[in-house]
Amino acid sequence: QVQLVESGGGLVQAGGSLRLSCAASGSIFRFNLMGWYRQAPGKQRELVAQEARGGTTIYADSVKGRFTISRDTAKNTVYLKMNSLKPEDTAVYYCAVVALSYWGQGTQVTVSS
Repeated sequence: QVQLVESGGGLVQAGGSLRLSCAASGSIFRFNLMGWYRQAPGKQRELVAQEARGGTTIYADSVKGRFTISRDTAKNTVYLKMNSLKPEDTAVYYCAVVALSYWGQGTQVTVSS
């Protein structure tokens, strides 16, 4: 079992930036797919970004060009750099290894207009 702990959320004005971190309690090298998901109030959880071990990435259309996912295997950490934030990006953001049902506890991101 690997534990995932997100950090870096907070309150930011529209147009601002945040970098979320997801620290794993063990090696993330063995995980092929790692992703960031988000859930806004009253909405279903949705995929934001996903990275395969080889570096292939997938982004939700709503964040393409603004968000970047990356992983540092030496630090067992996955990042989500978020630029040009919009109020509609407000949500709880979760790090996950979906194939193994590993989820973090989430970190709140609030973007004010």
